[in-house]
Amino acid sequence: MAKKPETGYSDAAKIAVQETTARAREMHEAIAATSFELLSRIPFVAGPAALVQKAHDAIAGGVYDAVHHGAGGLLGAAALVEHNLPENPDEQPQGLLAGGVRSALNAAFGDHLAATGNVLAIDMAIHADDRPVALEPAALAAAFPGRGRRLCVFIHGLAFDERSWRTEKPDEIDFGPALQADFGYRPLYLRYNTGLAIADNGERLATLLECLLAAWPEPVDDLLLVGHSMGGLIARNACEIAAGKDFRWPQVTRMAVCLGSPHLGSPLERLGHGLNNALDAHAITAPLGKAGAARSRGVKDLRHGPGADPATPHDIALRFLGSTLTEDVDHPLAEWFGDGLVTLGSATDHPVTGDVKSARLGGIAHMALTTSPRVYRQIAAWLAEVS
Repeated sequence: MAKKPETGYSDAAKIAVQETTARAREMHEAIAATSFELLSRIPFVAGPAALVQKAHDAIAGGVYDAVHHGAGGLLGAAALVEHNLPENPDEQPQGLLAGGVRSALNAAFGDHLAATGNVLAIDMAIHADDRPVALEPAALAAAFPGRGRRLCVFIHGLAFDERSWRTEKPDEIDFGPALQADFGYRPLYLRYNTGLAIADNGERLATLLECLLAAWPEPVDDLLLVGHSMGGLIARNACEIAAGKDFRWPQVTRMAVCLGSPHLGSPLERLGHGLNNALDAHAITAPLGKAGAARSRGVKDLRHGPGADPATPHDIALRFLGSTLTEDVDHPLAEWFGDGLVTLGSATDHPVTGDVKSARLGGIAHMALTTSPRVYRQIAAWLAEVS
């Protein structure tokens, strides 16, 4: 019988607890070894120190083994319970909390979840009512009554899902219904595993869009892509990948809009990479470096940016929008802090050729970019220019 894939939260928690315990043990042993090594050089102390070290190693080893195997047994039992739950979490709508936890797990360990067949690994798909929609004419027609010949695909950022685009706050705006009312775009929302490599997700998105247009119940005349943060990088990557293939969707794609996307890389991820290198340089802190290095491929890719050739020729208009925490985009601190996660330069400067324009807005934090009325007005202005 084929081995059943890892089931979900319990398996993920078991791995996390056991890996954390292993790193703590390695760090403890490194500190203890350094101390006992110093004591072994002192006359009259070396002998007793050796006895103490043996006792210390036996007791500490027993404690760590107990935590490792105890947690493994307890969470393993929980995994057996989860085996009786639906194997595909997408079969039933998830609450906001459960969906958020799943998206966060995919951001941190999504490549591992996918590689081990864990049911928590998110498959890239268009979602409606918290469920994936099969790219078949009947399924698409049922999920999107009224259809439409203009489509807008929204692509969320790291550690989130399609619900990051939704809002009911009176001082915010839901971009999807607004674009449908103002420009006739049918909003479609993508969900994907943000822990996978950007190039991998770009390849998957390029293929998904081709399948979407082929299966859409009526001919598509206009396609718009709107990506937030990592989602903008994946949209760019998909455009560049599709340019080298005989895909139809780039021919009808009017524009790709990137909101707060780190086109020149994320300074936070570069800082994390530098910290890992510093931790790896010493035996005592090396276990912490190993734990930090376990972050997903998708997170690591943010250090450099989208990863495709920025000079790839295509006819898709690219629009980059960056924001700052300061109201004044020209404030001395605006460039440094950016929107709190992405610097202003990384979001708006670029080595990309072709029809590319950038805009800078002040007083908008990174996550507010998905529902800001000012951001929507900028997108609407860009669309009006090419209509």
